[in-house]
Amino acid sequence: MIEHFFTCPYCWQQISMLLESSDEIQNYIEDCEVCCRPIQIEYIFQDEIKKFNIIL
Repeated sequence: MIEHFFTCPYCWQQISMLLESSDEIQNYIEDCEVCCRPIQIEYIFQDEIKKFNIIL
């Protein structure tokens, strides 16, 4: 797993998430650790993070 930092689109706090590196494409919803609002996360991993999106 890889720790990735980004800014929450709701409360603008920097948060971190652990991203699974074993799967190439991931898409899931996780709550912000500060404001608890749901954030849809999508990323592509190929030896490193190739693309990271937050979908509102």
